[in-house]
Amino acid sequence: MARLVLKFGGTSVADLERIRTVARHVKREVDAGHEVAVVVSAMAGKTNELVGWVREMPHVAGANAPIYDAREYDAVVASGEQITSGLLAIALQSMGVDARSWQGWQIPVRTDAAHGAARIDSIDAALLSERIAGGQVAVVAGFQGISADGRIATLGRGGSDTSAVAIAAAIGADRCDIYTDVDGVYTTDPRVASKAQRMEKIAFEEMLEMASLGAKVLQVRSVELAMVHGVRVFVRSSFDDPDAQELQTETPVGTLICDEEDIMEQQVVTGIAFSRDEAQISLRSVKDRPGVAAGVFGPLAKAGINVDMIVQIISADGATTDITFTLPEGDYDRAVGILENPDSGIEFDALNGSKDVVKVSVIGMGMRSHAGVAADAFKALSDKNINIRAITTSEIKISVLIDAAYTELAVRTLHSLYGLDAA
Repeated sequence: MARLVLKFGGTSVADLERIRTVARHVKREVDAGHEVAVVVSAMAGKTNELVGWVREMPHVAGANAPIYDAREYDAVVASGEQITSGLLAIALQSMGVDARSWQGWQIPVRTDAAHGAARIDSIDAALLSERIAGGQVAVVAGFQGISADGRIATLGRGGSDTSAVAIAAAIGADRCDIYTDVDGVYTTDPRVASKAQRMEKIAFEEMLEMASLGAKVLQVRSVELAMVHGVRVFVRSSFDDPDAQELQTETPVGTLICDEEDIMEQQVVTGIAFSRDEAQISLRSVKDRPGVAAGVFGPLAKAGINVDMIVQIISADGATTDITFTLPEGDYDRAVGILENPDSGIEFDALNGSKDVVKVSVIGMGMRSHAGVAADAFKALSDKNINIRAITTSEIKISVLIDAAYTELAVRTLHSLYGLDAA
């Protein structure tokens, strides 16, 4: 018997029939003798609808600007998960399973007061542990908690993943199963590289890199939490038949995210990730003096704009420098406005930029002990006439910025280069 947390995303609970299927997945684990807590997202599309209502309400009410109270935003958008948790509890009860729904504030999941993007401070696990130890399934509304000011607070998009891992850590779960619309984590996006393979295991550090660099399977914060607290996470599909024989075995289909030590044989490269949400800005002939980098990136940081790949080239005479960096595409126009503001104090001759770029990354723990991985990637891309705009590296990743038109070609080329294609 194990203690499990099962998390189901929006596509898994998209309608009443899908919720019924989710209930069958939960019942299977209960019938196997496991102690079970469930974390659910809102039904697919519901959060977007609720957010739309919040943004439209000021206009309907006659306001001149779309300004609204973040605390009321949370009160509205958190209702999607409340609906799902109640419906799933009803479905389980109809199947003869003792189940009860719980909202974040009832547990409680305590957060800071950053409404709309709150972070979990603590979880009082006593109530949940007592209920599931007594055989009751606790169906928890994900994405939410109670803030320091005593109001509902939401955790930001993808926050149900974070809720699930945090609850798993708090109750000492043996595993956190993340049910989604894919049957695991793949070496790259199968829609781009048809020969992508599902991985049986992947290390926390590798999954964190893949999630932060474009893979959409898990939210980055949930992987960080799992790594810090040592929560084993199993990614599997909610679209599989709950009664299929393969799901009754000890090793169901999916991908286990775990410590590096739990992986017997580690490949040099584990996967290829890519992010289309990228933009590039280049400042030409910036006056080179102490503090110039702080003068450029300080105002951007203050505005909440995250920069990533940074390349700085000093001129031959040392009088000027060119600075190139990447940032989220959605922040491009705002960043340009900050840099071109005459009051910024940043002196440069020209600002060039592009939104038509993509970041492609090679990820693998084995890169720590193998030389030539980067050189092989650069040569392979060169052979395909793919120009590299910028490069960043770490112990377990290499990221290159290229023109968006070459995304699929670059991903497939690197995927094949490192032997990741299915046989």
